[in-house]
Amino acid sequence: MEKTIKQYILLGVGALSMAMGGTSCTDYLDKTPDSDVNPEMAFVNFQNFQGFVEEAYNCIPNIESNFWCCSFNWGEDELMNTGGGDSHVTAHFDLGDYRDWYNNDQSYLHRGGGSLNPTSNDKFAHSLEHAWYVIRKMNLGLENLEKLTNATTEEKNLIKGQLLFMRAWWHFEQIIWFGGLPYVDHVIAADGPFDLPRLSFQDCAKRCAEDFAAAAELLPNNWDNTNAGRRTLGKNDLRLTRVAALAYEGKALLWAASPLNVHGAQTGALKSGVTYQYDAALAAQAADALAEAIADIESGKTPYALAEFKYDDVYNHVASKSANSCFSDIFYTTGQSWKMPGSTEAILRGPQPDINGSNWNFTKLWGPKVNNLVEHDAIIHMPTANYVNYAYGMANGEPIVLADGTLNPNSGFDPAHPFKDRDPRFYHDIMFDGFKFLNTTPSADDKPFQFLEMFTGGNMVPTGDPARSANGSRTGYFCQKLVPHQANKYDGMYNWGGALQTYLPYLRVADVYLMYAEAGAAAQGAAYKSSKCARTAEDAINVLRDRVGAGHVAAAFVGDQKKFIDEVRRERACELAFEGFRWNDLQRWLLLTEAPYNVKTRQEFKRVDPNYDFAKKDPRDEEVSGWSETQILERPFGKKHYLLPLKESEVYLNDQYRQNPGW
Repeated sequence: MEKTIKQYILLGVGALSMAMGGTSCTDYLDKTPDSDVNPEMAFVNFQNFQGFVEEAYNCIPNIESNFWCCSFNWGEDELMNTGGGDSHVTAHFDLGDYRDWYNNDQSYLHRGGGSLNPTSNDKFAHSLEHAWYVIRKMNLGLENLEKLTNATTEEKNLIKGQLLFMRAWWHFEQIIWFGGLPYVDHVIAADGPFDLPRLSFQDCAKRCAEDFAAAAELLPNNWDNTNAGRRTLGKNDLRLTRVAALAYEGKALLWAASPLNVHGAQTGALKSGVTYQYDAALAAQAADALAEAIADIESGKTPYALAEFKYDDVYNHVASKSANSCFSDIFYTTGQSWKMPGSTEAILRGPQPDINGSNWNFTKLWGPKVNNLVEHDAIIHMPTANYVNYAYGMANGEPIVLADGTLNPNSGFDPAHPFKDRDPRFYHDIMFDGFKFLNTTPSADDKPFQFLEMFTGGNMVPTGDPARSANGSRTGYFCQKLVPHQANKYDGMYNWGGALQTYLPYLRVADVYLMYAEAGAAAQGAAYKSSKCARTAEDAINVLRDRVGAGHVAAAFVGDQKKFIDEVRRERACELAFEGFRWNDLQRWLLLTEAPYNVKTRQEFKRVDPNYDFAKKDPRDEEVSGWSETQILERPFGKKHYLLPLKESEVYLNDQYRQNPGW
């Protein structure tokens, strides 16, 4: 039987310390053996106490691979194939069936069958449901800090900073899905009453921000520069830092300032303009925290920096020899002995102890299953046409589609050459018509599939053939942002020799710039500048566009606060595409229920030259006719869909802890 929230909050913590096998923290666990069974020994010195804290790191679920064939993109950004994909959380969310989050093991929100285990090194043993367990454990640590007598001031600060951060983070990761919850800041006795009230989202987020701010005062920006961290040089890259705390302080305040959490769930927010109505004062506070993080990053005080977007061959993700870091390495590494992804950009990640673990699920979920080109599970994540056309604008920086779904007359987009002059990230992330999918010469039977036929009637799109419909692209696109297209049975990137390892970070540097831009836009507009850093909100967006070689925000969007907010949101959609953030963004902006954000479409077109030689010509230069979209589905969302339902077993713990509205 699964534990309820009450059991996790009231029951004593079990294992007081454990090793994060294969991660950066194992060297700290040269601790007194009695500390595993004696709570008093767990707090006696830095090594033991750090071992106690590191179980919280171990509990952080792997978003993409915490079980077989996971689902995590639940906005209008992604569609799954019919057949195998119909059973996943994405498909259930498309039907408005949010209760599937706790009836389905295929997402990081839930782990059923009694397999949840905070001390396990198995990534399948973790989910967000660790939250109350970890929160209680962090409170236990905070209430026993005075026992840490055999430690330096630096070591005490490191321990306290991590405890505060983890308490706040596990609260925050819950409230973004479920709304305000009790903020548990003390250890509740096992025989004591559970009478904590549910706070509003804003009140709970402010409590999170307070803990994050306190943690930022205690944590270093680089563990390698601390005396404690020098004992684990080269193994500190997963540890919590000042920048992580500042960024999450800003994130908590920005989410609290966002329309949903200011005005409450409602429909019609795009038409009424409520989607643009933030709490300006909270947004300004968020901007200050995020500005401090940016200032630290840009000063070189941290290990973090924007990864470089320099490619000799962007289609195959071949980085330029002059690049010191690589954008693709944020999401996956290959040929690097299964090195954990993140590059210089990842700020918060959980552990990933397995070698070649990505091979067994995640790396085989992105390309076509036609003729078994990508082997194993019949699951495909594919980008929707409406999202691709909205998020990935033109190289000149102009959007193709505006926030209300109408075309931008100033974009320069040519529907006869729809793949030409697009934002450079389009070519990195998206597989489109004529894309060379198989680099290795295929068999005669598979030769027709070497270059993707994504046009209407092509061999990769739904037809009367059930196998083709289930195994090709329902939308006219495939995605290779998170897994390279060479992960197929011919190029074999997902085989042992490819050493392909994947991981999605919870926070990366680009997101800090994006959140700062949004907070500034909400507080004042494009010209907003916090006193804590040298950049305006407009600058923050243009930093990311300069990174990839795209044009700056056009003047027409800079001069209008609402239009600038639209561009900030579109930049967020492009830069963070398919990384699992879209549902929460649409939710807090009150756009989940609004057209065009509540539909999913497929791209329709014909090739003008059926003999176009893709082996010799660039697919971006292809000419097409009949460029249009066909709606695949409309999501039947109402006000209740702005929050996930709580489990029925948890909603009657006391008179104040009730189910979310409508559920």
